Amino acid sequence: MPTLRMVRVRGRSMLPALRPGDRLLVLGRRGPRPGDVVVARFPDGTAVVKRVAERRGSGWWLLSDNAAEGLADSRARGAVGDDAVLGVVAWRIWPRPGRVARRV
Repeated sequence: MPTLRMVRVRGRSMLPALRPGDRLLVLGRRGPRPGDVVVARFPDGTAVVKRVAERRGSGWWLLSDNAAEGLADSRARGAVGDDAVLGVVAWRIWPRPGRVARRV
């Protein structure tokens, strides 16, 4: 049975797909695929909402949709392991309910 979490987006790194303050429904226990938006934890403990770019070695390469907002993604922090991906974003539930688009 998948676990469900709700998270809130902070910052502008995922514009235009996600905005600061968006509330997201996250499904745990489902492996990510390139194009998915995920919640993950970098080794320093920082939890982030990022898009899966690709599998690199034994980890996932995560990128911001809005690179102009800084490099708080795998370009600066490296890949994250499977156990660091906390879940895949399924829906934006507030303030604009709807699916979060995958990109490939």
